[in-house]
Amino acid sequence: MNKKKLLILNGSHGEISLINAAKNLGFYVITSGNTPKGIGHKYADENIFSDYSDFESICKIAEAQKISAVVSCSNDFGIITASYVAEKLHLGGHDSFETTCKLHHKDTFRQLVEKYNLHAPRAVAFDSAEKAYNVKMNFPIIVKPIDLTGGKGVTKVSNAAELIPAVDKAFNMTRAGKIVIEPFIEGTAHSFSTFLIDKKVAAYYSDNEYSYKNPFFISTSGGPATNIDKVKNILIGDIEKIAQELQLVDGIFHVQYILRDNQPYILEATRRTSGDLYAVPVEYALKINWSKMTVQAETGLPIEKLPNPQNEQLFAGRHCIMGDRNGIVKNVEISPELENNIFDKILWWKSGFTIENYLKDKLGILFLKFDTESEMLEKINRITDLVKVIYED
Repeated sequence: MNKKKLLILNGSHGEISLINAAKNLGFYVITSGNTPKGIGHKYADENIFSDYSDFESICKIAEAQKISAVVSCSNDFGIITASYVAEKLHLGGHDSFETTCKLHHKDTFRQLVEKYNLHAPRAVAFDSAEKAYNVKMNFPIIVKPIDLTGGKGVTKVSNAAELIPAVDKAFNMTRAGKIVIEPFIEGTAHSFSTFLIDKKVAAYYSDNEYSYKNPFFISTSGGPATNIDKVKNILIGDIEKIAQELQLVDGIFHVQYILRDNQPYILEATRRTSGDLYAVPVEYALKINWSKMTVQAETGLPIEKLPNPQNEQLFAGRHCIMGDRNGIVKNVEISPELENNIFDKILWWKSGFTIENYLKDKLGILFLKFDTESEMLEKINRITDLVKVIYED
């Protein structure tokens, strides 16, 4: 076999576009992860299963297979492991392990916020529950593990009586043994996904984010983000400041932010591909191959020239199909009103599919396009009426 081997650290639906892009670039693709049932694995050339948060296990696979590059998955543990493996095996395409941890652990990212005066809430980190119980901060506040995403272990605390259980929950879930507590910022939720080349933002995509039953779990998005023209230069300035100060390599730099009174407050930052095939609406909206660029960056390949980031973004988004309770699925009804807005979809539910945790279980993803902002906002605000999960009982 003459193809170079590439290791992608998971094979869920979220990695399908990366796997296909890597194969189109001529790589022999091996997927890992500890979930063999992931639907992305079948797109790869080979699967070698292992927990992608286990540095040494993944490193052993990479060494044994003589891989030439490693690409992260849509999870923060994955990008941290990828940087560890790349550094240890001298593969390139990633920031240093130290830098990656600084960005992806919430306590050290908040240190960067303070040091570089970024547009983000100020947080306090704790390494013990007893210390966190005595936090001095006005309510409402947010309690978070430093190392988890997708809303895991996160609680909004409105009064003193809610603080102890929230702290205990966060400490019970963190692997790193640390949490952060920060002011709760009331506002609208958004993402701003950029691609860095030579420490400058070469392209960007923005969207509004919406949650269904779990307030800390994004289920639907649509972009461009409302009022993005008023805040994009602030966000780009903060991202480029970080890129320059930390000497970041080329690739994705994605932030989630809250918008209040036309002021952005950055909550999270990551250098990995975003989950739930986020690249699909990005590619539709910007007319560039986001997945291909991501693989090129993480493998150290040259990146194709990008259009000017001021180019107009088309209206696009995605909707993760989720139920409103646990139960056995009979059908998913999609309103005819939405059919012309669906430009692609991936469905993995079948009749009899059991929703065991309705706060996180997904049945598939619809990728949406719109002609105008008003159409996008109107239909997304009604999306759970336009896409309904029907239960057997």
